[in-house]
Amino acid sequence: MATRFTRRTVSAMLASLAAVPAQRAFAQGWPGGVTRIIVPFPPGGSVDPIARMLQPELQARLEATVIVENRTGASGSIGTDAVAKAEPDGRTWLFTFDNHVLNPFVLPKLPFDTEKDLEPVYLLGKAPYVMCTGVGKPYHKLADVFAAAKAKPDRITYSTPGPGSLGHLATVLLGKRAGAPLVHVPYKGGGPALNDAIAGHVDLFVGSAAVAMPQIKDGKVRPIVQMGHKRIAALPDVPTAMESGFPDFAAEAWWGFFAPAKTPKNLIARFGAEVKAGLQNQKIVNLLTQSLQVTLVNEGPDQFRQFVHDQMKLWGPVAVENEIKSG
Repeated sequence: MATRFTRRTVSAMLASLAAVPAQRAFAQGWPGGVTRIIVPFPPGGSVDPIARMLQPELQARLEATVIVENRTGASGSIGTDAVAKAEPDGRTWLFTFDNHVLNPFVLPKLPFDTEKDLEPVYLLGKAPYVMCTGVGKPYHKLADVFAAAKAKPDRITYSTPGPGSLGHLATVLLGKRAGAPLVHVPYKGGGPALNDAIAGHVDLFVGSAAVAMPQIKDGKVRPIVQMGHKRIAALPDVPTAMESGFPDFAAEAWWGFFAPAKTPKNLIARFGAEVKAGLQNQKIVNLLTQSLQVTLVNEGPDQFRQFVHDQMKLWGPVAVENEIKSG
């Protein structure tokens, strides 16, 4: 399920994107024809605006017509399947985020193999998941949450953007390690999930920093813990889960490009190099790092392939052992 943003955040990003020159037609180059970036989620999430930020840069650098196409549904698997089944000719690319590695475990009968049918191209960046609480709640640190969960079993609730999301799996894993499970309340999107935490209808919200930061800055929710490998600049005083007694624990949103399996390595290398070059645009960097709280990592195929494998190895058992399903 794609992360949703507040109206203010989306409006600011769209206003910035509106200043980008309109696309123009190019003579045949690159691998020929139109190059499509398939986004498997609708506009309004994190994936679509990042792809549209990069589209003009890629178009100019590849000297080819590049379009962003939304193919939505089934937690991103419909658009992903379209890429998995596309010709490996360099004209079709997938841009997606973290639930890509969860879908094999939370969705029944995926029509593609996540590791065999798609080639990792470029891992753009990551952002930590955060746990927040309404300002009227008594929780100030993670220890407070689990102390309450032990004192009141099956009473402490948390909202996420949906069942089978990384926030869901991460909180299940934290609860198991703490010996104090929390009660999951799934929503259809990060916005409604966060709003009910603000209103006090649920005790906690777990979602990406991109969703939570505007409300944190406005003082409407209080961050308890961030789940990245290290603290981000926007939350310098909020400890990580590792610092809160959970060694080796991290849950991060991430965004990256994939290609159909058997896409020639030279095309993958060229496309990845142009994405990296496009990320030298300071305007795009500012939007990613300030609006979305993305830490750029810029990793190529080999590192990205290992990352995907490791993420599936980490989160797959959490989903299977706890019988977590999406939708």
